[in-house]
Amino acid sequence: MTAKLIQGYEVVIGFETHAQLATQSKIFSRASTAFGAEANTQACAVDLALPGTLPVMNRKAVECAIELGLALGSTIAPRSIFARKNYFYPDLPKGYQISQFEIPVVQGGEVSFFLGDEKKTVRLVRAHLEEDAGKSLHEDFIGQSGIDLNRAGTPLLEIVTEPDIRSTEEAVAYAKELHKIVTWIGICDGNMQEGSFRCDANVSVRKPGQPLGTRREIKNLNSFKFMQQAIDYEIRWQIEQIEDGHAIQQATVLFDPDTGETRAMRTKEDAADYRYFPDPDLPPLVIAPEWVEQVRADMAELPRVMAARFVAAYGLPEYDASTLTQSQGMAAYFEATAQACGQPKLASNWVMGEISRRLNLEEIGIDTAKVNSAQLATLIGRISDGTISNNAAKQVFEALWSGEASEVDAVIEAKGLKQMNDSGALEKIIDEVIAANAANVEQYRAGKDKAFNALVGQVMKASKGKANPQQVNDLLKAKLA
Repeated sequence: MTAKLIQGYEVVIGFETHAQLATQSKIFSRASTAFGAEANTQACAVDLALPGTLPVMNRKAVECAIELGLALGSTIAPRSIFARKNYFYPDLPKGYQISQFEIPVVQGGEVSFFLGDEKKTVRLVRAHLEEDAGKSLHEDFIGQSGIDLNRAGTPLLEIVTEPDIRSTEEAVAYAKELHKIVTWIGICDGNMQEGSFRCDANVSVRKPGQPLGTRREIKNLNSFKFMQQAIDYEIRWQIEQIEDGHAIQQATVLFDPDTGETRAMRTKEDAADYRYFPDPDLPPLVIAPEWVEQVRADMAELPRVMAARFVAAYGLPEYDASTLTQSQGMAAYFEATAQACGQPKLASNWVMGEISRRLNLEEIGIDTAKVNSAQLATLIGRISDGTISNNAAKQVFEALWSGEASEVDAVIEAKGLKQMNDSGALEKIIDEVIAANAANVEQYRAGKDKAFNALVGQVMKASKGKANPQQVNDLLKAKLA
């Protein structure tokens, strides 16, 4: 598909995402990773690189990396190495960050997602293990800054994409899909407000067919809403600069949600500026094939595997299967409903439609849905067997969701929603409608389809909406033939 152009420019975006790993201790020490502790109470001598201390690799962090690689179809490096990334910043007590450079633990892979009904795929370059830095705290009201080193040494996976993304919408959809994957497999809690899932977007623009433009990196985007606003602003700003005859300078920028603008923080560094070299205190990380297979065997069914199963087992469109596997809770709710009612496509339509609409409206999760899967399955069953119409089903659903009632059949009975399936009674109504609407009958027989719809409407009105629409169509056509 041709890339979307903005003012004649093509947008090129690549992502670097830091996922904080769900370990109890830090990547190279036994210090706790618990969030919210009093400042500087969870930084031990190893995290501070005090003389005589040595880092020791956290096995759980490596397992998290293996899980991610398996989830993304990546290659798990049998041997990878750690490097020191050298730079000075007050919240980096060592004067360097332990990371991976030349040989990362996870290599390649891809993330696929739907944008509307179009499938997109973003290729991954790598995912590497590294430690987090501390945090600078700026107290503007007293004009001072402080350093909290609790986060120093927290294990991260940095996930890097190729520059495959061509719009803000694709960028947000990619980030949401990656967020779904890391939370689904349980390697990251995904809490963006606490910094557990932080995205950096490298944004550039170019004329179609031209070489890649100079990129600017928007750091630490911690919400999907801000991500969209920041990238949109950066695209407009870069195009305006180029149109005004200015060259784009490579830089790291921050997004200010109060102004809706990005602002330059520092000139963007390249790899050579960090003077990477192998960390002499850490041996190569060796991952045996048996370890990888053990992790694979212990993993839950992956979302892409489950989506493929939904297509094969339930005959769902790929779009439906992908949407229903946005969370394990949603997938489980759908599958329980589909198995109970035996109508997987109808179950998919209701879960993706009315259920999702209500969840979004009330900002609640599927685990607190006010209509459970058994109730929905019964409701779908009553539609399928002709007991109620689709319109009546919506009334039943409303009663269930509001707590007015808990039994589908009780609502149908109490509200008199059962469809008229007595063909004899229905034929009598149809005969009366035909007799009273000679003009419409004549127009239908002359080839005007709208006249038939008018006759159907009259039958439904006469039956007070209780006639089975399909049965009305069939009987009416037979009588007018």
